[in-house]
Amino acid sequence: MRKASPNGPAATMMARRAFMKMAASLGMAAATAGYGLALDAAEYVTMPFANGERRLARFPQKRDLILLRTRAPLLETPMKVFDEGVFTPNDQFYVRWHLPVLPTSVDVDTFRLRIDGHVAKPVELTLKQIVNDFAPVELAAVNQCSGNGRGFFEPRVPGGQWGNGAMGNARWTGVPLNKLLAAAGLKPGAVQVSFDALDAGAMPKTPLFRKSLDVDHATDGTVLVAYGMNGEPLPMLNGFPLRLVVPGWYATYWVKALNHIEVLDGPDSGFWMKKAYLIPDTPGVNMTPGQSDVKMKPIGPMVPRSFITNLGNGSAVPVGRGVDVRGIAFGGDTGVARVLFSSDGGKKWHEAKLGRDYGKYSLRRWQTTFTAKSPGTHLLMVKAINSQGVEQPMHPNWNPGGFMRNVVESVAVRATERAQS
Repeated sequence: MRKASPNGPAATMMARRAFMKMAASLGMAAATAGYGLALDAAEYVTMPFANGERRLARFPQKRDLILLRTRAPLLETPMKVFDEGVFTPNDQFYVRWHLPVLPTSVDVDTFRLRIDGHVAKPVELTLKQIVNDFAPVELAAVNQCSGNGRGFFEPRVPGGQWGNGAMGNARWTGVPLNKLLAAAGLKPGAVQVSFDALDAGAMPKTPLFRKSLDVDHATDGTVLVAYGMNGEPLPMLNGFPLRLVVPGWYATYWVKALNHIEVLDGPDSGFWMKKAYLIPDTPGVNMTPGQSDVKMKPIGPMVPRSFITNLGNGSAVPVGRGVDVRGIAFGGDTGVARVLFSSDGGKKWHEAKLGRDYGKYSLRRWQTTFTAKSPGTHLLMVKAINSQGVEQPMHPNWNPGGFMRNVVESVAVRATERAQS
């Protein structure tokens, strides 16, 4: 994370200067469009697992995304988007909401971010104060749903049947959370900081979506309250006007449409911390289907992942001629140190070339060359190793939530003599 400077990315300064002006028109456009969807008549994709046919949908401020559910929206980024650049365009960034009643417009003049609870002085901050009175920072970070890849779990588990596109990488602009908390003043004995938002359930008894961080994490300077995304205000579906950015942690903590921060003097006992998003407290968050009496804990930091983005299962490659293979990788809660590539199903590995480093929480591009020496099927694999030495496993984990999949991914390509000409 770094302060904005004239020599830094232009996106940081633009997001701060233009936010208030653009926000008003953005909110009005979203209010006019609502969240009705337009389906492209014959556009379908088939995910590589059972019952994987999906329709493409176009929501306000979005290009075609893979539709899992309309209410609350679950929209997945097609894998081909990740081959186009290290930062995911705002209009192709995946969408995941839990509660069906979403904000469709925000009055930027009357909106307030309330900070209260176990504090010396509760405060309510306007968007103008947040944007103008606090020095902005920019941070490149991956936002990934805890259940990214859930559709591949065997045996299958309940929940959104994502492929691998429930993730995105962006340059986030905003204010460090600890600076905002300092404006209210934490009292001694603060234990956790809770975050909730403008969305709501369809029924009054539905628990509000609230997530909490330990106070040490909330005040360590890494967590951001963001108003900018890739140099523009956040899209409505990605959390306008403010969202929490918790770099290196799964997106369940990245609360969208953030409007309330509460400092707690004890652990959060709410549904979304005590009942939901729990993982086995085991190596690799792995357990056996049907296993009971497994200690569970709240999900937290991400683990390394990597993908091949320019080739898919069944892609044709020539025999005897080098083919460019490229993709993306991230290290989870720290940076990518190495990316290894195999063209023989994991028997032998060699190091791929890493692209530009945008910071330890960002995606990185990688590239290598593959030459098929014989016709037939070749199983290509890619494996990321982070700067703490954690690497992707060769075998997938399993847990009843379908969380934290990070197995080494593979792509089966076909080498033909015909493709050579």
